[in-house]
Amino acid sequence: MDNAQNLGRNALYEEVAERLRQRIFARELMPGSWIDEMKISQEYGISRTPLREALKVLATEGLVTMKLRRGAYVTEVSDKDLKDVYHLLALLESDAAAQVAHLASSAELEDLLRLHEQLKQSVADRNQFFALNEQFHLRILALANNKWRTQMVLDLRKVMKLNRQNSLLKSGRVEESLNEHQALMDALQARNPLLSMEKMQAHFANGLEAASHESMHSMPTLQADLAA
Repeated sequence: MDNAQNLGRNALYEEVAERLRQRIFARELMPGSWIDEMKISQEYGISRTPLREALKVLATEGLVTMKLRRGAYVTEVSDKDLKDVYHLLALLESDAAAQVAHLASSAELEDLLRLHEQLKQSVADRNQFFALNEQFHLRILALANNKWRTQMVLDLRKVMKLNRQNSLLKSGRVEESLNEHQALMDALQARNPLLSMEKMQAHFANGLEAASHESMHSMPTLQADLAA
């Protein structure tokens, strides 16, 4: 009986964590905003215990920040945070791209190309574009077949999503991103690991520049209230 109860609690707080995670990514819960535990508990029809367990999960992922006796707020990404995350993603994903250029089958590269073509057709729908863009990058990781690298990237991308919606707001950035993907596809299909690595690194460098440009025009919501 105790084991069954534990499983039930685990499933509940994990479900709550996922729902909050998606609300953060969708900007329903904005970076810097405090999380109203009482309101959310009432909204979800749960006690505050599974909610607090869910917040602990999100805190380990870097999506929320816990303050002793004050509660939790959605993490604000600093310029240094952004640079650090992009730096690590560039290293990990460029290495994956090099492996894909060397190891992927022709059929696997064709599947990746089809995903790239779907991405090109989704420009008018920003939500679909974001989803397909992430699928493209995760497909490269899957083809590189290193579960430890993939897990690290997934964790880093959760933090990147705190700023991700802004990184494509720079005028022309969507088109630039597609061109960078095309250059990467060309390098992969040419079976050139070094060039594939370079194109992926350039893609992240340009993405960081765009994200940093937009973050300069965003005002932190808790500046007057909290030194995070």
